[in-house]
Amino acid sequence: MKKIIFFCSGVFFSLLAFSQQKTNVSVLPPALKAIHIQDLKNNLYTLAGDAFRGRRAGTLDELKAAAWVALKAQEAGLVPGGDNGTYFQFFNLLRARIANESQFVLNGQPLTLWKEYWPTVVADTHLSGNIVWLNAYADTVQSIKDKIVAMQIVAPNPVPVKGMSLWAYRYTLLALRNAGLIMQRNGAAGLIVVADSTVMSLLPFISHAYQTGQYQIEGMQQANTVRKPFQIILVTPSVAVGLQAANANAGIQLIAEHFTYPSVNVIGKVKGTDPVLNQQYVLFSGHHDHDGVGNPVDNDSIWNGADDNASVTVAMLAIARAWHEKPGKRSALFVWHGAEERGLLGSRWYAKHPTVPKNDIVAVLNGDMIGRNASDSAALLGTLFPHKNSTELVNMAMKANAALTHFKVDFSWDAATHPENWYFRSDHLPYAQEGIPAIFFTTLLHPDYHTPKDAPNRINYEKLYKMTQWMYATGWMVAESTHKPALDK
Repeated sequence: MKKIIFFCSGVFFSLLAFSQQKTNVSVLPPALKAIHIQDLKNNLYTLAGDAFRGRRAGTLDELKAAAWVALKAQEAGLVPGGDNGTYFQFFNLLRARIANESQFVLNGQPLTLWKEYWPTVVADTHLSGNIVWLNAYADTVQSIKDKIVAMQIVAPNPVPVKGMSLWAYRYTLLALRNAGLIMQRNGAAGLIVVADSTVMSLLPFISHAYQTGQYQIEGMQQANTVRKPFQIILVTPSVAVGLQAANANAGIQLIAEHFTYPSVNVIGKVKGTDPVLNQQYVLFSGHHDHDGVGNPVDNDSIWNGADDNASVTVAMLAIARAWHEKPGKRSALFVWHGAEERGLLGSRWYAKHPTVPKNDIVAVLNGDMIGRNASDSAALLGTLFPHKNSTELVNMAMKANAALTHFKVDFSWDAATHPENWYFRSDHLPYAQEGIPAIFFTTLLHPDYHTPKDAPNRINYEKLYKMTQWMYATGWMVAESTHKPALDK
């Protein structure tokens, strides 16, 4: 009897060990050794180097970067997944901006566009007449109907929380929006707002945002299609004296010009090994563009975007090499989106015009900024209500982390109440809106975000390596699962 018990116990523990081993095999992907820190570093220094000039969407720099990504995808073993047997899916950016020929004449003296005044609404604007100066919102008790109104900027209430990303733009945008709504409601023809010291101290960033204009793609809803656009013009404090002069008057002729630029998604794929499941796709998502050349900060005018988002671009190349070496049961689809920084335009386009059947995309694993902050921490979004759309997909990601990378995962940025609204600011969003299970890997914001200081020498390459492994392991679990991650009801 003792021998039987001993034998059964041995069989039990052997089966347990085998079961654990089998589980580990399903969690840990087989080609982890194909991912190398030095490859990540070399590729990132190239893509986020000055030669690509910040990869701004709608420029030759973005197209050159996309061609480089496609070449590297080919070297990694991916087959073309774009249009017409290529690695590319082109789409048009519809850009509108204020033309340099625009004029603002104050008391007979012309002001200089982008140095003394900044139109904040891209629309043809024709205003002329005397200026009504207001010292406060309460002064709107007087009639300002059809008048050009001017006033000092009023800080928004509440003021954006200190430390928030893009704080200067948020502060300015909210202040101008509040003032514009009040003046438009009271019938003003247009509004001139004098910047305060806070806005002036951060003017290089604010100016760059207004000067470049607005971008859309075909099919996006046009704003202000019914109501006439209300123009708000930001001016420097030096202009305030002229605005407050007796019988101050202005002649404003702003011209909106429109352009169509090409942008591009880069797409490659690896066919799965299972004859049935290989008709389905695990989609790895990132973006290859950034902010380009802008106003200099500390004499540096190239916004390289090393973390945002060269980090994920090179991580996807590394995963592609590993996947090509050992394909999963399901096929893998790699989409490097263009024009993310202009409003998620590449992912919006691909989600509406996929190059594989949309219903065959079983999950989207998106990454954005995965190479900074504390070495042992990371964040996963799409995990909390109302952002979570697949508990099964979240559980796979957490199981992969527990088995391999052991990050302390921060879920707080996924809260609907988080002031950054980070969930809505990356390329997983259009896919989630199309009803596809989607999650978002990130190591979160840092002080160099959207500045020229987001450079390759500030990346934590060991952390980037681990984040690459985490995305790879999660995708592997999805690819090997007998069923695709279910959407939550």
